[in-house]
Amino acid sequence: MSSDWVDIGSADAIEDSGSLSADIDGLALLVVRCGSELYAIEDRCTHDGEPLEGAEIESCQIICPRHGAHFCVRTGEALTPPAYEPLRTFKVKVEDGRILVENPV
Repeated sequence: MSSDWVDIGSADAIEDSGSLSADIDGLALLVVRCGSELYAIEDRCTHDGEPLEGAEIESCQIICPRHGAHFCVRTGEALTPPAYEPLRTFKVKVEDGRILVENPV
């Protein structure tokens, strides 16, 4: 896997329990703020394959707006049915106020 980092925006753009969407070479990602930490997950519910962008985020869980599956934004783990497969997660860091995600391709 490449060790290159991709700049996807300002860290100030994400409020607590908020998210920022990004596309890295055709892969849709969400960067989610949980407290002071940022987490990067694939923007695709593992139950139905549809985007999670705009989903409610509560207690470091993202909730699929269609069928209510909960996922842990820290680990990607599927916490409730109808999803059973985890979300892909990606390394994320902040440098000079910019959000950097490790290039997944």
